[in-house]
Amino acid sequence: MRFSFVGLAAASLPLAAMGFVPQSLLQKGARINSDFASNNGNAASTKVVSNNNNDDVGSKTRLQMAFSKEQPTNIFDGPLALTKERDACGVGFIANTQSGEEFGTHKVLQQGLSALTCMEHRGACGGDGISGDGAGIMTQIPWKLYDEYRSESCPQPGVGQIFLPQSEERREKVKEVIEQVCAANELEFLGWREVPVDPSVLGPMARAACPSIWQFFVKAPERLTDDDDTRDGFERTLYLVRRRFAVEIANRGLNWDDEDSEVYVASFSSRTIVYKGMVQSAVLPLFYKDLTNPDYTTKFVIYHRRFSTNTNPRWPLAQPMRVVGHNGEINTLLGNVNWIKAREAAKGLDTEGASDLVDYDSTENIVTMMNTQDIPSVLEPLVDLGRSDSANLDGVFELMCQSRHRAPCALMALVPTAYKESPDLKEHPEITDFYKFHGGLLEAWDGPALLVFSDGKSIGASLDRNGLRPARYSITKDGTVYMMSETGVIPDMDESTIVEKGRLGPGQMINVDLVSGEFKDNIKIKSEIASRHPYGEWIANQRKEIGKLEFPEERMYDDATTTFAQGSFGWGLEDIGMQIMDMAGSAKETTYSMGDDAPISVLSERPHVAYNYLKQRFAQVTNPPIDPLREGVVMSLEMTLGKKESIYKVSEKGARLIHIESPVLNQEEMDNIASLADEDKGGFKQTTVSTRYDLESGPEGITAALDAICNEAVEQVRAGAEIVILSDMAKDQSVLDETTYIPPLVATGAVHHRLIEEGLRMEASIIVETGAAWSTHHYACLVGYGASAVHPYMALETVKQWYGTKKTQNMMAKGKLTQITLEEAQNNYRTAVENGLLKILSKIGISLLSSYSGAQIFEAIGMGDDIIDRCFKGTTSRIGGIGLVDIARETAMMRPEAADAKMKLINYGYYKPVPKMGEYHVNSSDLAKLLHKSIGLDKSVSAATNRDEAENDGVKPASVADYEIFQKSLEVAPLANIRDLLDFESDRESISIDEVEPTAEIMKRFCTGAMSLGALSREAHETLAIAVNRIGGKSNSGEGGEDIIRGQEIKDVDEKGRSATFPHLAGLKNGDSANSYIHQVASGRFGVTPEFLVTAKQIEIKMAQGAKPGEGGQLPGAKVSDYIAGLRASKPGVTLISPPPHHDIYSIEDLAQLIHDLHAINEKAGVSVKLVSSIGIGTVACGVAKANADVIQISGGDGGTGASPLSSIKNAGGPWELGLTEAHSALLTNKLRDRVILRVDGGVRTGRDVAIAALMGAEEFGFGTIAMIAEGCVMARVCHLNTCPVGVTSQKEELRKKFPGTPEHVVNFFEFVAEEVRELMAHMGYTKFEDLIGRADLLTTNTKQTERIAKTKAVNVDPFFSGVPNSADDRSFLRAEVAGGELVDKDSIVHTNGFSSDLDREISSSEDIQKVIADNAGEVTASYDIINTDRSTCAMLSGDIARAHGNKGFQGKINLEIDGSAGQSFGAFVVPGLNVRLTGEANDYVGKGMHGGEIVVVPHEDAGFVASDSSIVGNACLYGATGGDFHANGRAGERFGVRNSGAYAVAEGTGDHCLEYMTGGVAVILGSVGRNVGAGMTGGIGYFYDDAGDFEEKVNGEIVSVQRVVTQEGAAQLKAIVERHFEKTGSEKAEAILNNWDEELPKFWQVYPPSEANQPMVKQTEIVQDSLRISASAPDGDMCFLPVGGQMTAEQAARCAD
Repeated sequence: MRFSFVGLAAASLPLAAMGFVPQSLLQKGARINSDFASNNGNAASTKVVSNNNNDDVGSKTRLQMAFSKEQPTNIFDGPLALTKERDACGVGFIANTQSGEEFGTHKVLQQGLSALTCMEHRGACGGDGISGDGAGIMTQIPWKLYDEYRSESCPQPGVGQIFLPQSEERREKVKEVIEQVCAANELEFLGWREVPVDPSVLGPMARAACPSIWQFFVKAPERLTDDDDTRDGFERTLYLVRRRFAVEIANRGLNWDDEDSEVYVASFSSRTIVYKGMVQSAVLPLFYKDLTNPDYTTKFVIYHRRFSTNTNPRWPLAQPMRVVGHNGEINTLLGNVNWIKAREAAKGLDTEGASDLVDYDSTENIVTMMNTQDIPSVLEPLVDLGRSDSANLDGVFELMCQSRHRAPCALMALVPTAYKESPDLKEHPEITDFYKFHGGLLEAWDGPALLVFSDGKSIGASLDRNGLRPARYSITKDGTVYMMSETGVIPDMDESTIVEKGRLGPGQMINVDLVSGEFKDNIKIKSEIASRHPYGEWIANQRKEIGKLEFPEERMYDDATTTFAQGSFGWGLEDIGMQIMDMAGSAKETTYSMGDDAPISVLSERPHVAYNYLKQRFAQVTNPPIDPLREGVVMSLEMTLGKKESIYKVSEKGARLIHIESPVLNQEEMDNIASLADEDKGGFKQTTVSTRYDLESGPEGITAALDAICNEAVEQVRAGAEIVILSDMAKDQSVLDETTYIPPLVATGAVHHRLIEEGLRMEASIIVETGAAWSTHHYACLVGYGASAVHPYMALETVKQWYGTKKTQNMMAKGKLTQITLEEAQNNYRTAVENGLLKILSKIGISLLSSYSGAQIFEAIGMGDDIIDRCFKGTTSRIGGIGLVDIARETAMMRPEAADAKMKLINYGYYKPVPKMGEYHVNSSDLAKLLHKSIGLDKSVSAATNRDEAENDGVKPASVADYEIFQKSLEVAPLANIRDLLDFESDRESISIDEVEPTAEIMKRFCTGAMSLGALSREAHETLAIAVNRIGGKSNSGEGGEDIIRGQEIKDVDEKGRSATFPHLAGLKNGDSANSYIHQVASGRFGVTPEFLVTAKQIEIKMAQGAKPGEGGQLPGAKVSDYIAGLRASKPGVTLISPPPHHDIYSIEDLAQLIHDLHAINEKAGVSVKLVSSIGIGTVACGVAKANADVIQISGGDGGTGASPLSSIKNAGGPWELGLTEAHSALLTNKLRDRVILRVDGGVRTGRDVAIAALMGAEEFGFGTIAMIAEGCVMARVCHLNTCPVGVTSQKEELRKKFPGTPEHVVNFFEFVAEEVRELMAHMGYTKFEDLIGRADLLTTNTKQTERIAKTKAVNVDPFFSGVPNSADDRSFLRAEVAGGELVDKDSIVHTNGFSSDLDREISSSEDIQKVIADNAGEVTASYDIINTDRSTCAMLSGDIARAHGNKGFQGKINLEIDGSAGQSFGAFVVPGLNVRLTGEANDYVGKGMHGGEIVVVPHEDAGFVASDSSIVGNACLYGATGGDFHANGRAGERFGVRNSGAYAVAEGTGDHCLEYMTGGVAVILGSVGRNVGAGMTGGIGYFYDDAGDFEEKVNGEIVSVQRVVTQEGAAQLKAIVERHFEKTGSEKAEAILNNWDEELPKFWQVYPPSEANQPMVKQTEIVQDSLRISASAPDGDMCFLPVGGQMTAEQAARCAD
């Protein structure tokens, strides 16, 4: 049955008619809900016509989707690497060129396979739980094994490893083609070899997909007899012939579209071979029998274990690829592929040049000069978005290696380091010059990556520029080099044989020459590569520099013309009053709050600029965002202009470019660029193409105008133009009157793609000169679709206009704005844009604007195919929408005469609601009033007024009638969300509401949004928690931690509803609980302590936030009160901007590790992961499910927030309708849906929203802003200012007293929503809510809604929603299967850790240890061995202690002596009284969340390496530590002590970003450190030993200060901590320093933030300190102190050691 909508009369919009504006856009319609919505639940009276009998099960199997299936579904549209398959892994290599004979040893292979098995936890399995996501190895060809195919005339033939169909008939046809292609290219065929395998060891899915695996052998062509030494010519022939295979196979029609169609050449080389498959690590040598044959010898092995977000095995996606093993994700893939296609198209050799694939010179010409991408008649395309990112990178890397780049050189060019101002490269200008040269030619393949590579001549590894993957290596006395994602993966390695232990830092590389055996470290290999050409000389001769120049102060228009131009370009009053004022006035983007409750652009009745139809994509889970605030050293906005020469043939011509510092250009810089057209200045020919066209041509004229500018651009580039300037500048008012313009985004995208098609894109750069760009999002869009720079002449003109107004001058005079000059104002604006661009880049994990250019990292919401295909090719748009003509209409509608605003700008109200004229906002103050009235809330009743005298605390009876008015106000409102275009179409007859499950059951599915204590006041936060706990729902703490007092049931409530424990609350009942059901763990780790974790019933990992995905939380300093700072372990009054989630969530396997940590400390709590809707979220959700999450939350991009950059609120994150549906569908398709509960939030307000979300797959529902309204919020939208008039979001005592809400108000609201859901269920004929979940077939498009306004008519949601798998019959996904096959409610169980927690369980279950915990007294010592697969060790024990005694109450003492190589998160969440000593080494995240006790890590006594020079612990140690003592007798990795707020730590050297975002504690570093020390550090003190004298240049001085140790107290504290370190570790480095203390003390630097500036350790004071803190805590919880000037006695050392 379809529930129809009825229309309401339309009102006229205040827009003047114009030829561009259709009549339908001049009408304002109401959003009409289904006509049963206000029937008071009398559902049974409605006559229902149903095509299905409720009892006829057979009829359900024939149920068809209500959405039209006329078009193929686009639910998973987009590049494969984005929407269907993302991965991460463990990877490594072993190389030994010294042992064995010519062909190496079998031991190297055995060790590689052993290492692979020890990284099994970094992989995952398919849907059957057995078939691995992929494992593989690359080795030297094992010539002994293939001896029968060798001869004296051909000792080393080419060997192909190929996957073929299982069908013998198909297989033979493919074999025939292989042989014929080889013969045609003079490769004498030596024979086939069927690879011996054992399919019985495979999982069911892998076995079903398993290809037939063969090898074939070919002899080198006679013409290449002189090629024997290097075999480069032979390798090129093999490479080209391999790519020829695919073409000929396709020509013969041998591509089949079924399960037995796999034809894939895993390798074809005379040097290397790849064995791989969809198997688990340990299964690889069982499946491939060759791998256990002693004749399989090699000098090296690359090994790789894959974690895929997909569960359907595909054998070719296993790694290593042909030259690369990749752990990471390429964020710039779409742009990289586009640019590679453009480069290929620009090559000059025609197809006839590919006729000879044998001749040495001919093959070299082909790989360097011929388009091998888009001529599929010749060779298989080089790149393809149907392949994974790893496969595309491998293809380009392989081609560069074949074109005379050495492998390290190719990788340096593709994945460059952050070379600018790098201290490590200060003495190596040749390396810097290499990167400058190649950076101008080739955009980086940017993203987190550990790359292991080999071309058969050398082997090496390289890390991405930000070090977002772990990489350790060891070198032994026999010359063997072991490189691995984790240390400890070679179980039988003797520590005494190791001569060096190290790690790869950000952007670093190591390399082993497989001929000479030489090991080359980062500087050696890079210097060697960089010295092959005089790059510095070339740059000096050829490159032109355009630095930042002064801004002109002259105005280009008068005020009237300026205002007219602004209006025509789409500017509104808000853009000046909010954005320009903040950007020009303070060099910052506007901060705002409350999320985006305005309609998505395609549903808006107001005109929108084209940018608003694009949403920025962002990183979550499979790759991390970057922190632009604290790690900006790895980021750059520099760009180059001009013709880009070939990346395959290096020459001086490649340096001939114009280099610009900033993509935001002013007129002076434009003039400078123009001057370079002169021959004597470089001869950079330029052309300006106007994007304006006659207004008289009407909206249809845009098509011809776009054709014209594309044709002109092509013509000018062919004529030699190297810079194309697309300009919409009008010289005066008359031109503005007579012309309109093509929106710059549309023009840029169209010209960019047209030049690619014509093979001309590398010949020229695009500069956009526009009046229609002012927000950071606008610049990101322009650069993202091909612009190299933007001249925002109107934005700069507006800054001048704003600066000159009386209002601005008065504000500066009164001190409301900082006094600045006009030059400073314009510079401020540019700075704000630049910082905003860095933020946008960082959100998707990209470091370089040059990589972002053309990368198209957006999703279109509301754009049709014609504009996508023409201007934004490759961008995903899944609901259709506006076309070119609509864009032209909207552009004209913004003209002042069309808007009846000739002399003023319109206030469109896109950000702040504007009565009458402005954009519709769902959460209006009027809506709040209606809801308050319905739930009985009177905002005038509060603690500040008369609450104590009011009856029932002023809570009035809830009113059904008033709630119906509230409902009706939403029903008749304008369209806002995708769900407003949908209606219900049931397959059953209506029933009585009495038959529907009760309200109480439905409310159990309700949750509150993750709103932190800090963003909310105590009153608001605790009221919500109590209310949701009353209804049996799930309250959420948010990321601010929670007072431990809330963990106890409230039992002291008097007859007035008051509690002495919570005196600030009203309306309480005995038995209430203020403890949030869900405790959130966010990137700032605020308030995350062991007790916080063990008192949670569910723990949520905040991967992203709807209002600002890819960014961390933000709490303005004014809201960080003493109470809030105490909970967060931070400093009062200091603004807190959390880092983005990358410190321990580099990738999917690192998220799996954090989930593992949380399941370890609290086995009874489920773990939820919060994601934000975006294209590709389905495959991300699959990865999260495979990572053992219990709940996945999908948040919409319109979610609320306490404080966020305005551009983030408006332009990032998609509608939850798309994200939820995609996630549900992907999980169902991949057979993972039964493993997780799906929760949704973001603008959920009504029962209708809940019902629609359920039909799309949600099982639980989060309420954020609307829940705040239900406790009194009036939508003042000043949350970020701490001035909330009703105390909901303020920390000011006087405002908090005005808080009007009680738990009863919130309960009333939830009861209304649940009752509305019941009414809908009754109408649809369903008694149980769970029967609605996932039933998208009961939804349909409402055509009356889509036809309400002109631009919505082209919206079509059918192709998207028709892709939801039909689950009408099979409802098993609603239950989880437990041991024995029993099906249980998913909410009743949680995932538990497997073998990786066995050691943790063994320790925790020790009777002696449990007795000490139970008695809360005594001491016990226990010893254990550990290996790298033992993870989160000590977390379970810490959880047991915290459950029994809280954070600080344990009085016993537990000593653990552990030996071996510890897995990730060793010592996580250690509590006071637990002392852990590890002899050996550890991986990443040691001491994560440490709260007390002690962790000591020392090497074995017989270690053959120098401890202080060697890595002993990994990255992100002490992340989020809140206490305890840590000592590492060796070096730590990157991000040591990040967000440490209380631990006292010593290490003997660290990597980059040491003490980042530290807020407390003390750190002593006794060795060298990387760059960016103390970034974002707001508390605590660091001491750094600087023997080399280069420390100062490594400090991020934005916040912290650096000085020598100048006070007696500081020196005493430092010495005592170093003495303690020596006592604990026996450190030779510490001993040497102590033995020569007076000489060594001056070598220490002290780093401190402003909050510590007056501490006696930092500043000389007259106040005499009696004692100093030198340790985190003693067993009794007291501080450890040392008398000033006194020496530490043995007794005292022991006490503090405890």
